[in-house]
Amino acid sequence: MKITTGLFSVLAFLISLHVQGQDLTENTFGKGLVNVVAKDSSYSANFSLRMQSLFTSAWNISEDDGFGDVEANFLVRRARLKFQGFAYTPKLTYKLELGLSNRDISGASVYNGDTPRYILDAVVKWNFYENFELWAGQTKLPGNRERIISSGSLETVDRSLVNSRFNIDRDMGIQLHHEIYPGGNFIIREAISIAQGEGRNVTAGNIGGLQYTGRLELLPFGDFADYTGADFARETTPKLALGISYDYNNNAVRTRSNSGTYMLTDDGFFETDITTFFVDAIFKYRGISAMAEYAHRAADEAFARNADGTLTGDAVNIGSGFNVQAGYLFKNNIQLLGRYTTIDLDDQVTQLVEDQYTLGLSKYIVKHKLKVQTDINYTDLNLGLDDNLTYRLQFELHL
Repeated sequence: MKITTGLFSVLAFLISLHVQGQDLTENTFGKGLVNVVAKDSSYSANFSLRMQSLFTSAWNISEDDGFGDVEANFLVRRARLKFQGFAYTPKLTYKLELGLSNRDISGASVYNGDTPRYILDAVVKWNFYENFELWAGQTKLPGNRERIISSGSLETVDRSLVNSRFNIDRDMGIQLHHEIYPGGNFIIREAISIAQGEGRNVTAGNIGGLQYTGRLELLPFGDFADYTGADFARETTPKLALGISYDYNNNAVRTRSNSGTYMLTDDGFFETDITTFFVDAIFKYRGISAMAEYAHRAADEAFARNADGTLTGDAVNIGSGFNVQAGYLFKNNIQLLGRYTTIDLDDQVTQLVEDQYTLGLSKYIVKHKLKVQTDINYTDLNLGLDDNLTYRLQFELHL
């Protein structure tokens, strides 16, 4: 309770500094509530907030009974405070992002001090030499493209099932980023990371081994004018980015590498090496945007076992997934998009295959800063399980 009160006190103080009475600001919508640079250029600070309100309705569909009863709910999907800028020199930047929605802060356990997990990002980035940048702190690992793109900059209501099943999310550690220009418009970007391997906001120390991640990205036709979802820039020449990532979590103790359930045994933790592999691509041209991703996860031993060899009931989420989506942004900033996703978990764990078909519609009022998005999803399950039809409507505001 004290932490929550403190967060809102800070928010109220920052806003009062900038908007007392009828004072006017030179900021424009979507550029942050507070955006200042020190007179001696020794620091800058940008403060913004964003929220997503989501309505969902879902029906189970069985071969025998047809449509089941509708389930509907409203949810504050995301509510976040963001602070960013530079300190001392523009070559030293920082980002602090706090999550306030129930989904952002859920997961309190002994491993994070039995407290809400407010901190999403707390990272410093130092451009110490030419095109080399060193990151330190907690932030997203250089994994799949869909995860790296901000949840506020998606051209869909939310990320695909491939991301939810296989992404490697945020963690605490260090990263080295670099880019080179071999000739013409060609760009090559590399990133390597060493992280703790157990996810964000962990306070109980490193239980297993470390997590190692590498990513290589090729942009043969030059950089994108806008790297977010949807082609707002209406690229006049085709733009393509190809990426490949590999993640190795040594002695991992959670079912989804650095996220999921901790695998407990009768004498401590079950540890196993987990690898996750991604291949992805994004394309934009004249209002057309397309993205595809493939993910594969494997483990030395998928099933958690006690000291005597008996199964604990926990299993690593191994298998593969594929997602492809494409959309077109009309000149009135309405976008129509289709997506196909398939999840094929390893037969060692289950023979479940999950296929999902999505049709989405978005109205961008101020690009991703103010938008309304809706979609309908049909999920086809094998093994005699009921299929599912889901409708979603989401409003996004980013100040």
